[in-house]
Amino acid sequence: MTDTPLLSPAELEAALRAIGAERYHNLHPFHRRLHSGGCTRAQVQAWALNRYYYQASIPAKDASLIVKLPTADLRREWRRRLVDHDGDAPGTGGVARWLKLAEGTGLDRAYVESTAGLLPATRFAVDAYVAFVRDRPILEGIASSLTEMFSPTIIAERVAGMLAHYDWITRDTLAYFTPRLTQAPRDVEFALGYVREHARTPAAQQAVLAALRFKCDVLWSQLDALDYAYVSPGHIPPGAFVPPAS
Repeated sequence: MTDTPLLSPAELEAALRAIGAERYHNLHPFHRRLHSGGCTRAQVQAWALNRYYYQASIPAKDASLIVKLPTADLRREWRRRLVDHDGDAPGTGGVARWLKLAEGTGLDRAYVESTAGLLPATRFAVDAYVAFVRDRPILEGIASSLTEMFSPTIIAERVAGMLAHYDWITRDTLAYFTPRLTQAPRDVEFALGYVREHARTPAAQQAVLAALRFKCDVLWSQLDALDYAYVSPGHIPPGAFVPPAS
């Protein structure tokens, strides 16, 4: 067995981007259905409800990374993500905007915030991601965030497709996504630069690639669960959100 070669920073970045091209969840059939207008309102509600848990858990994930960062400069850089998601006042930030999105689909805000209707797979996947960033080395935690490299494309597809195909969705409903078009590239610039600089051994580079594959799996598995419960075969687990009869 030959030793794993050391990649140049450019080669490492190309390998990271290749993971997204193969594994990012914009390729999942549920997302393609969502963007093309093939989802029922109940299916969109189920997506918004379950995705809320992911969005609301991102600040906890970021906070667990911040406590491990060794310098004030690094902590200040990563702290911006907390403000982006939690806001700097009640009712601001990405989590609050996602709640407005969920309400825009017809869900009750308090019910969404309670997370009572989550699919078990959603909770397990998101909790696994938070635990990964908390427990793994800093480099791997930062690398796992690099799915943001691929998010501007999926955001553009999502907003255009949902506005075109669902007459009950408005631009205000989808206001969560507008700031992400500038926040995500800014975050990627830092995280990708950090990974390129600090993944200096073949072992570190392989760990970075594995971290990004894991994060893609976290996102993909959530959509698998949605598809199984609300599309086909339509087996909703006990306690999970049951759409109202139409």
